[in-house]
Amino acid sequence: MAPRNPNSEKILDFVVNKGNGIKGLVDTGIETVPDLYILPIEERLLPNNILPYDSIPIINHGVPLHVLDAVKEAAYRFFGLPYEERNKYWAGNSPTDTVTLKTSFVPQAEAVLEWKDYLSFRCSPRDLESFPLWPPVCRDEVVEYMESAKSVIRKLLEVLLEGLKVKQIDKAREYTLMGSPIVNLMYYPHCPNPDFTAGVRPHSDISTLTVLLQDDNGGLYVRATENDSWIHVLPINGALVINIGDILQIMSNDRYKSIEHRVVANRSKDRVSVPIFVNPGPDAVFGPLPEVLESGEQPLYKEVVFSDYFKYFFSKKHDGKKSMDFARI
Repeated sequence: MAPRNPNSEKILDFVVNKGNGIKGLVDTGIETVPDLYILPIEERLLPNNILPYDSIPIINHGVPLHVLDAVKEAAYRFFGLPYEERNKYWAGNSPTDTVTLKTSFVPQAEAVLEWKDYLSFRCSPRDLESFPLWPPVCRDEVVEYMESAKSVIRKLLEVLLEGLKVKQIDKAREYTLMGSPIVNLMYYPHCPNPDFTAGVRPHSDISTLTVLLQDDNGGLYVRATENDSWIHVLPINGALVINIGDILQIMSNDRYKSIEHRVVANRSKDRVSVPIFVNPGPDAVFGPLPEVLESGEQPLYKEVVFSDYFKYFFSKKHDGKKSMDFARI
């Protein structure tokens, strides 16, 4: 990574080291996007790369509308707190490692930062023991959202695994599929030059599934199967977007494909979204399922410990689906 210019170093110190995040930078009244956030032209989302149709989120999923609205409001409420209150949960300051406020993706490994902050909650049963240490302005809503979504997550996994000849999800397999879920409150403040930067760069998630709740402002794009085109996923009130993650692609031996996606910045409006990353337990070992390989099919991936895959993913910038090379044979 090339050395940053002195101004970029000052901004990096303000945003990352001092824990102000992109929220704090926007609150200073900046009128242009700093160099630290400007993407190379070849990495920007251009109008001629956007297809004129939309993907379809799911509705009638069983999560009450008031629960969805409440967790979105909670996200806005947290990021509306004064710096001193938000900073209590910044990485290194938080009273527990089960809740952490971060910015961009991996700032130390990125030449160009992403235009976002996020508050990340680990939500396994053991992690929930830290609930009293979580931010009071949003903790109840996060837990209610996670608990309400469990049934739809389970049903989706049962249907998807049935297509892989898995007859039932027992306790051991449940841990491998969904043992350590994470809920993020994602915050994308308005941006003076949204075409120059990215809310999130193109990537696929390392989850089994990702269940995403958008607010009304939109900004999510998924990669199409043709050329280098992208599809805008318009927000629908009460709907959830379901993305297959890398883990399910590996377990299915490429029958299912993880979804590459990105988020654009918005000139005039702040945006929040609330993804649930349905992850394996940290020490779960996963690879192509025996049911998939029983007919003699050759595995495309080796067996991997999830915590190792997780560490690898968070050691570098978002870079399409290249993280899957970690498990590829």
